Amino acid sequence: MIIQHNIMALNAHRQLGGNNTAVSKNLEKLSSGFKINRAGDDAAGLAISEKMRAQIKGLERAQANAQDGISLVQSAEGALTEVHSMLNRMVELATQSANGTYKDDVDRDALQSEVDSLNAEINRIAEYTDFNGIKLLDGTVGGYNATNIPAAAGIHGANPATVSGGKLAAGDVVNFTIAADGKVTIKDLNGDAPGAAGITANGDAKNPTGAGTFKFTISMNKATATAEDYEKWNGVEISFTSIGNGAPTDVAFTVAANADGNIGGGLNLQIGDSASQQINVSIADMGTKALGIDTISIGTEAGAKNAIQTIKDAINKVSTNRSNLGAVQNRLEHTINNLGVTTENMTAAESRIRDVDMAKEMMAFTKNNVLTQAAQAMLAQANQQPQSVLQLLR
Repeated sequence: MIIQHNIMALNAHRQLGGNNTAVSKNLEKLSSGFKINRAGDDAAGLAISEKMRAQIKGLERAQANAQDGISLVQSAEGALTEVHSMLNRMVELATQSANGTYKDDVDRDALQSEVDSLNAEINRIAEYTDFNGIKLLDGTVGGYNATNIPAAAGIHGANPATVSGGKLAAGDVVNFTIAADGKVTIKDLNGDAPGAAGITANGDAKNPTGAGTFKFTISMNKATATAEDYEKWNGVEISFTSIGNGAPTDVAFTVAANADGNIGGGLNLQIGDSASQQINVSIADMGTKALGIDTISIGTEAGAKNAIQTIKDAINKVSTNRSNLGAVQNRLEHTINNLGVTTENMTAAESRIRDVDMAKEMMAFTKNNVLTQAAQAMLAQANQQPQSVLQLLR
């Protein structure tokens, strides 16, 4: 018998320590509701769970963003409803003025006065309709599409396409329309080296993304072509004007128009947890000038007849915008539904990794608690064993 080392007591003490640690972890999990409270509980599970939590937070915010987008669209569409109503009234007035039963133009002055008032109100709505300080109908959030490339210097319309130009001499003017946020590429096709008879474009394949002036220079031997215009009329119109003397006269080139995106216009709604998940909302300028009705006159019978079709064209433009807004709203509603389902599934997956099974953990706690009490009792018994040595000394 030995008394310097009580192996039974040491063993009971070690078991007691392990049981106490297990009980402590059981209590932590039961009180927090999580089976992973620190990286040591499950390092891989914690990493996966945190990624999922970030995604869930992004999805939840994306749902709110989509709801805000619907509110914005509804604000714009509600204003356009009133614009439609006023345009319909203007058709009525123009039709009335076109009637030959009026004796003279003085009778039409009252009708023209109402048309002018309606025009002023349409402009007011276009100027002041906003959402959270963002102007909606004045062209600020308008998108421009490459629907036409005007014929000039041998360039013919295409949408979107690469079109070949004819011969360009110094002094010629080339006008074309590019898509919003599109790209313009100038290429030398005649095989000559730049600086001899070819074209050197400084800044070709530009991708303008903001408001302001878009500039780049095309060198044609000793002639220089510059582009510096922004005109918000059915697209971004850029003029290339050749200047200088002594340039070759037979220079072939290609203009590539890429109709993808928007320049200085449109709103991007973040509808996902990654940067690329966006929906672009574009609303054209709904002012009377953009609608083509700012100068209509129904003061004469002939003017009234012409105004009828002009106003109907404006109605079609408003209808197109309202249809686009309706399509965006429907898309956003489906987006919200999808985000809700995705968030629910992602939350369920994260829960399976992170959340504790309370019933199972309670079973483990009960077991470890009993073992702890048993280890305490056994440690007491083990500590009594050296006492038997005293019997030998009596």
